[in-house]
Amino acid sequence: MADRISDETIEYIGILSKLELGGTEKEAAKADMEQMLEYIDTLNGLDTEGIEPMTHAFPIYNVFRNDVVENGDESARTLANAPVQKEGGFVVPKTIG
Repeated sequence: MADRISDETIEYIGILSKLELGGTEKEAAKADMEQMLEYIDTLNGLDTEGIEPMTHAFPIYNVFRNDVVENGDESARTLANAPVQKEGGFVVPKTIG
């Protein structure tokens, strides 16, 4: 049997969760928490020797691919269409006076 949850523990949890629990709500919360602790005790009794711990229920694969340059550097070809060039870039008119 799991440890009993005290009234002080329920009060403290209520303060931490910013809940104001009434008398019946406290008793229901206490019963629920005791039931959770009993279940955890049951799980602790299982033999998990040789079972690898996991972080996710399904395997996770990296969906990102490596960056590969496919077209090369097309800057010279792009700049060939520019009416005015300066230092490897487009020259554009000043828009803010």
